[in-house]
Amino acid sequence: MRKKIVAGNWKMNKNLQEGIALAKELNEKLTADKPACDVVICTPYIHLASVAGLIDKSVIGLGAENCADKEKGAYTGEVSAEMVKSTGADYVILGHSERRAYYGETAEILKEKVNLALANGLKVIFCIGEVLEEREAGKQNEVVKAQIEGSLFDLTAEQYADIILAYEPVWAIGTGKTATAEQAEEMHAFIRGVIADKFGAQAAEDTTILYGGSCKPSNAKELFAKPDVDGGLIGGAALKADDFKGIIDAWK
Repeated sequence: MRKKIVAGNWKMNKNLQEGIALAKELNEKLTADKPACDVVICTPYIHLASVAGLIDKSVIGLGAENCADKEKGAYTGEVSAEMVKSTGADYVILGHSERRAYYGETAEILKEKVNLALANGLKVIFCIGEVLEEREAGKQNEVVKAQIEGSLFDLTAEQYADIILAYEPVWAIGTGKTATAEQAEEMHAFIRGVIADKFGAQAAEDTTILYGGSCKPSNAKELFAKPDVDGGLIGGAALKADDFKGIIDAWK
């Protein structure tokens, strides 16, 4: 049975004290009312070690929002996969649309990051998705397939088992446009087919595919009811404990 996961991506929000307060509040709410899915919070690097010490890891998993494509060395300002793991984190988000768009992360760079993350015992939440022009040109399948092939197809089946996919319809994030639950399901089913062709039917069946486009407490239940939607990668709504818990509770 593939895992159901709700993961929060805090992005560049919350100073250290605010982040600690949010993690504590979430921990209290979820230990008092156990979730029916796995929960992960992906915080800025500077929060990781502090947050790791105050959450119940059996209830909330911890992840970083990125890691470097180099193992170690003279790369000022970078944070390696080994460093992320040493904080107590178990997950890392790679390939987020913002990293691709603003920092020029290519399939090749992401392949390096994925390999280093897996080698250091991190589970990878790997993001894929098309922008508006690609969707309007009907190229979404082609784009998403190329993103998966370019960064993940060199993995062994054993390595691939530690990959979680997150589909982000980039055109539906903060634009006022929304992807319907049907559009999400259609793409998730396509992604599962791409995985089946490469890694086999069982690997595809076992792959958790999260939806990363404007998921809120109000639409989470409808999205999660789709057979190929296994949870969400949550942005803005993950910054408020009640909103995030509202999405988590959609699995109950």
